[in-house]
Amino acid sequence: MSKLDWRNRACAAVLLCVTAPIGLSAQTFKTLHSFDGTDGASPSGLVQATGGNLYGTTAAGGVSAVGTVFKIRPGGGPVKTLYSFNYLDGSYPEPGLVQAAGGNFYGTTTIGGANNSGTVFRITPSGSLTTLYSFCSQSGCTDGDMPQGGLVQATGGNLYGTTSQGGAATCSGGCGTVFRITPSGSLATLYGFCSKSGCHDGSDPRSGLVQGTNGNFYGTTARGGAHKYGTIFKITPSGSLTTLYSFCSQSSCTDGFDPGALVQATDGNLYGTTTSGGANTTDCGGFGCGTIFKITPSGSLTTLYSFCSQSSCTDGASPDLGLVQATDGNLYGTTGAGGANMTDCFGSSCGTFFKITPSGTLTTLYSFCTQSGCTDGFEPGALVQDTNGMFYGTTYAGGKTGDCYGDGCGTVFSLSVGLGPFVKTQPAYARVGGFVEILGTNLTGSTSVSFIGTPAVFRVVPNLNSLIKTTVPEGATTGTVEVVTPGGTLSSNVPFRVLP
Repeated sequence: MSKLDWRNRACAAVLLCVTAPIGLSAQTFKTLHSFDGTDGASPSGLVQATGGNLYGTTAAGGVSAVGTVFKIRPGGGPVKTLYSFNYLDGSYPEPGLVQAAGGNFYGTTTIGGANNSGTVFRITPSGSLTTLYSFCSQSGCTDGDMPQGGLVQATGGNLYGTTSQGGAATCSGGCGTVFRITPSGSLATLYGFCSKSGCHDGSDPRSGLVQGTNGNFYGTTARGGAHKYGTIFKITPSGSLTTLYSFCSQSSCTDGFDPGALVQATDGNLYGTTTSGGANTTDCGGFGCGTIFKITPSGSLTTLYSFCSQSSCTDGASPDLGLVQATDGNLYGTTGAGGANMTDCFGSSCGTFFKITPSGTLTTLYSFCTQSGCTDGFEPGALVQDTNGMFYGTTYAGGKTGDCYGDGCGTVFSLSVGLGPFVKTQPAYARVGGFVEILGTNLTGSTSVSFIGTPAVFRVVPNLNSLIKTTVPEGATTGTVEVVTPGGTLSSNVPFRVLP
């Protein structure tokens, strides 16, 4: 569900929470930047890039008030606006960015472009933008319309994504697609939703895809399926789609509905959230307040948690932006509503930051609008764990400056939960002899790099003490990458996959 959709629904249906005290764990929260409209407004998620800086997009603000691409240091300070969109090259770049092999960023805009139906773009770290594709370039928008999810770069180097509308079928504007696009801009539509009778294959995919360790992609649709309330699907790189689960399969939709993005955890299972449904249907306008679920790659789903299980929804409500697995093995995420602080956040409470174990034990770590005037922001977005161990994210509204619809223009924040530094690889897969970049913190003076114990030749990039360049050594197998630094041994946060 897009933030604008959530805002409309929240005003109508989530007038639910009253102030209740909550014992928060000892966390270190910091507002790194408050947007003021001129430098952007309503920011989306962040990505940690080569060099250690964080990059993101805003859905509004900038020169033409239709969104920006920005950069910010992990320590905070003013953002640097790299690009302001202007309608013709796209507008409302809500889904955020992905940094591909080679260092450039790729993203989508929900609308705008040559046909006002959204775009795929490439932008360099210095801010040079190229529009690669404008959707609805084909008759009847069979190539898709309105991409609301982000992109993922697959093992072959191409990028994959979804559009929420368009395609061959007609669902009052089209039912959505899955597409593949090359880094140079050649697009192929792999699947058009609602291809099966009754839309049992789903419709309206609003989130991006995740590539599993088996090479297939997994994603969700917000609508359609056997019960019309969304699906989880698997699709091969060539476009063969299998519906793994249809939501609202349980009485009163206790399994949830309107699912968001997925993440594959180290146990091989996929984890995600639903914005609505769950066991607590008396709250959130009678729709239910959302869930966290686990699903196996073969389609067996377990509901791990139903929000609003605590009095006055202090545990949060409406989690619509997926999860991230951190180095401690737990999953972290945000809710768009609920929490301890009732104030005028679109007529509801203001959202939370939470941790959940893979077995389903949830802890609320932070409730937004804890600071006077909501200077810490509210309605948080997706999270990223930096190699320094800290979490970074954005809030869609609130902050210290600007009017921006009367609720503040949004923030960038950091939150430490006591996790230590680690390293991550870009990409997370390669063949023997393939080039790999390793991102970390304070890597100067590193004495060794190994892939599952197999030493590799490497170099720390001059003037970038957070970047190592290496190649996959002969004999390496799938598993953990380790870097020995003067400060200790740092391990990769996810297993590196050695391709055959």
